[in-house]
Amino acid sequence: MRAVVQRVTRARVTVEGEVVGAVDGPGLLVLLGVTHDDGPAQVELIARKVAQLRILRGERAAADVGAPVLLVSQFTLYADTRKGRRPTWNAAAPGDVAQPLVDAVADALRGHGLPVETGRFGADMAVELVNDGPTTILLDA
Repeated sequence: MRAVVQRVTRARVTVEGEVVGAVDGPGLLVLLGVTHDDGPAQVELIARKVAQLRILRGERAAADVGAPVLLVSQFTLYADTRKGRRPTWNAAAPGDVAQPLVDAVADALRGHGLPVETGRFGADMAVELVNDGPTTILLDA
């Protein structure tokens, strides 16, 4: 499991012009990729890392202040660009494997006391954000 975690002042996801998830204050935007061998252990690890990562202002973690999280599935985090000019996504888990794990990460983050909104799995999404800092961290689990 791979996550790009961005500290944001605001972020939102729209699908066909409709806002499906948003963070309207200081919080985190998490782009999440799932690979074939991910399971419950990776779900718990990535959720704990996101919740406890001390990247908010004042070296605080989202779990410390109940910061909101916008979680967006992004299979392209597993792009392989080593050969040629066209990326492959063979390392990304198929949708029927990835979607339940993305949902489980959202639930695990909620279990850490965080308000969580999500994108729409498999949709063509427009993600807008104001990166605060900018602060962007790559996590692997």
